[in-house]
Order: sequence, then structure tokens, then C-alpha cells
Amino acid sequence: MRRLPIYFLIDVSESMIGEPLSHVQNGVETIIQELRTDPYALETVYLSIIAFAGRAKKLCSMQELSSFYPPRLPIGGGTSLGNALNFLMNDIDSTIQRTTADTKGDWKPIVFLFTDGAPTDDTTAAFERWNNKYKGSANLIAISIGDNMDTAVLKEISENVLQLKDTDEVSFKAFFKWVTASIKTTSVSIASLNSDDLKLAPFSDDFLTKIEQEMSMPIKVDENFAVILGKCQNTKQPYLLKYQKRVDKDDFSYLTRVGGRHFKFVGAYPIDNSYFEMVDGYANGNLTGKRINTSELVGFPSCPCCANQVAIGLCMCGNIMCVGNEQTSTCPWCGVQLSFKESGGGMDIGRTRG
Repeated sequence: MRRLPIYFLIDVSESMIGEPLSHVQNGVETIIQELRTDPYALETVYLSIIAFAGRAKKLCSMQELSSFYPPRLPIGGGTSLGNALNFLMNDIDSTIQRTTADTKGDWKPIVFLFTDGAPTDDTTAAFERWNNKYKGSANLIAISIGDNMDTAVLKEISENVLQLKDTDEVSFKAFFKWVTASIKTTSVSIASLNSDDLKLAPFSDDFLTKIEQEMSMPIKVDENFAVILGKCQNTKQPYLLKYQKRVDKDDFSYLTRVGGRHFKFVGAYPIDNSYFEMVDGYANGNLTGKRINTSELVGFPSCPCCANQVAIGLCMCGNIMCVGNEQTSTCPWCGVQLSFKESGGGMDIGRTRG
């Protein structure tokens, strides 16, 4: 039986932490459950998941639908789309069975790319490689989650660029139903017409929009989010503090902030050390990316790991740690002991690449 390979290429950068990543995790699980009820999909569909942030990682090799179990999605730093695309192309070379004079190979792979932010690496070489060698032999559907993505970038590698307008639970559920229906439609086409032409299911404009025109938004570091990496001094566990750029039409306080912008607090999330396996822009545990002034941040949470009152304490090593009522604190990054006092104004702290 010839396989229909399906790749999920999923952005797991810091800007995805919280509800977006949770919705994607649940959505992938729903897709698997639904496809297992379809006899055509059971016969042909094979699945693989590649996650990417600053680096890319294969979470699940190409497996038949009946034995596929969705892995837990990690979180990482950066949105290296070029690196992710190269990783995907290398996997296609080693995994997909090509048609030869003696043997019919796999059907044309379908790649669903999910991303919510601008690439933080140079995509030029990877895009050229994709367009020259792979674009004609694989179907790539690129989905922009929310309105922060530079869709012009995605149009460089695919004619099928879609934007998920809202990132609420209802929109995500409708979107993943559409993904499931598209896979089913293609598998039926293979079985009945012996054709692997891409058959995308119809969708409602209420939740999904096809991008027809390119929009220019040249940006390498995602400025739509400010995500702060810290470590708990008690548990030594890393955590992320997520802020999103906002301007409320009835709130003019942002005019007094640095550069006329501000970022509102979204959530504080404990993570594990697998984060550092998928992050770029760090050296010896220290941030090497951009910085942000705390006067640009609205909302200062407690530590999500130990509930210390302050989650943004700046050590002399440049890293962020949590601070409680203790007289002497120990930095979980460098081990130095120090005492904190409240700052009278804003301070520059490291931010991740988003």
C-alpha cells in the first residue's frame, strides 16, 4: 500500500506558550481520533510531527495512523523558519519513498505548517532550496495563527497561505476540523481517483482567511510579543513570562512609555529544561538577544514555580530570577548571592526572540 505522508511542522516558540500551544496540542489529538474513524485514512495516512523554535526537532517519525500517538509539544526560543524548513527537507529525503522504474513510491507528502510569528533567522537559502527542489513534489499549507505573522514570507513558499483570524478555543476547534476534513478528502481522492492532487476542504470565512495578497512587514525579531525567560531560585526550574503588544483605544498611558509602546501581561508559565534544546540566541545560559525596559511592561507576576512575590529580579549576570522575602538571594543561573532592593525606575532586561 502506497503511503500518504502527512507532516505537521509546528511553531513552538515562546509566543505560542499558553492557550495557543494548548489548543494546537488538543487539535492534533482530535485530528488523530477523527482520522482513525475513516477507513480510507486508515489505509493510507502516515504522520510525522516536527516542532521548531530556534532549532527544529522531530517529535515523531513517520508512523501509520493506527499506531500514532501525539507527543507532548515542547516550548523553545526563536522562530527559525529557515532552519525548520531545511530540517523538513532533509527528513523528506530520508523518509519518503520515491517512485522508481520498478516501484511506485509514496504519494505526494502534505505539510501543514503552523506558525504565529515572524522568522528570526535568514530564510533565503532554505526558501530557494524548497522552491527549486521540493515545492513541486510536496503540498505545503502554511497557516498563520493570529495576525502577527508576516504572511508575505509564507507566500514565498506556498500558494496555500491561510490565516486563523482568532485564537480562541472555538476558532481552533473549527480550524482543526477543517484540517481533518482536508486530509480525509485527499485520502478519498487517492482511493477512488488514484490521484494525490491536494483536495482542501471548503471552510468558513468566519474563522479562516486565504491570503491572496502579499503584505510587507520586514522583521527578523518578533516585536509583537515580549517574552522573558527566568529561573526560580528555589526549584531551579525555568519559566517564561509572556507579554503581548497592545494599544487600548481608551487607554492613553502608553503614550508616556518608551517608544510609545507597551506590552500587557498574558501569563506566567513554568517550563522544563527541554526548552534549551530548541532555543537559539543563548550562550552559556545567558541571553544574547534584544533587551526591553521594564517601563514598557504592564503587569508584574509572582513566580509561577514557587509563588515568590517577584518574578523579575535582575542578577548581575544579566539573567532573570524570582525574589521573595529572603534577605539574601541565590541566583539559580550563576550561583552568586545578592540582596535585592526595589528599583525606582525602569531597567533594561533581556528578552527572548519570541
